[in-house]
Amino acid sequence: MKEKVEKALKKIRPFLEAEGGNVELVDVTDDGVVKLRLSGACGCCPMSAYTLKMGIEQKLKEEVPEVKSVEQVK
Repeated sequence: MKEKVEKALKKIRPFLEAEGGNVELVDVTDDGVVKLRLSGACGCCPMSAYTLKMGIEQKLKEEVPEVKSVEQVK
C-alpha cells in the first residue's frame, strides 16, 4: 500500500509546491493510517491541518481506498 500512497502523493505535490510547501511520506500502518510530514511553507502554515484533512486525506482516500486516515507528524 505504501507504493500506492506515494504514487497518489506525486499527484498532490505540485499543488503544495506551488505554495512553497511539500509533503513527505513517513509511514503507512497496517490498519491504513498514513503518517505524513508537511514541510516548507506547509509545515508552519496555520491552514496546514485543513490542507491535511480536507485536501490530502480526501485525495488519498479516493486514490487508495485502503487509507483510513491521515496524520501529521513533526
